[in-house]
Amino acid sequence: MADADLSASSVAGQSAYAHRHNGVSGSVVARPLRLTLAPTLGQTIDGAWWPHTARLAAELPELIAALRRPLGEITNINLSWSARQGCPNFNLIGWQDVHQHLMTITGRHARANLLVMPYQTSTALAVLVLRRAAGLPIDPAHCDTRTFQTAGLILRAARDQVHQSAHSSRP
Repeated sequence: MADADLSASSVAGQSAYAHRHNGVSGSVVARPLRLTLAPTLGQTIDGAWWPHTARLAAELPELIAALRRPLGEITNINLSWSARQGCPNFNLIGWQDVHQHLMTITGRHARANLLVMPYQTSTALAVLVLRRAAGLPIDPAHCDTRTFQTAGLILRAARDQVHQSAHSSRP
């Protein structure tokens, strides 16, 4: 699976592309916005976003633009981490002990809870997490792989974190 496989499952079933300058005067490079969103929102995790770099603030405008249609005008973005917290590295043993990065993006009409995949995540793993987070179909040939199982563990850890946070914030 490659980034091209994600374009059919991007927000609203359309391919979303971010246009960035590649350093050559006047030249623009299109990179896909790596985002999936479940057709029905309101789950613990509604989808996932896989940025291209660690500079999330630079990529946030494209994410907000893509979510405007399903959510309405964006009114709030909540992050589950501080600037000092490192993101989990799913390529290393022990990622389960690191706080998952989750975003709740609220619009005028709906809200989406997104798992933010670290940019350095391997393509095979990121694609499976993106698809599973949004409840999108997975090719059966991938369902018996270690990568598929790891994607499930990542999503379980993210959901557990949401549930723990909800319980700890109750009086």
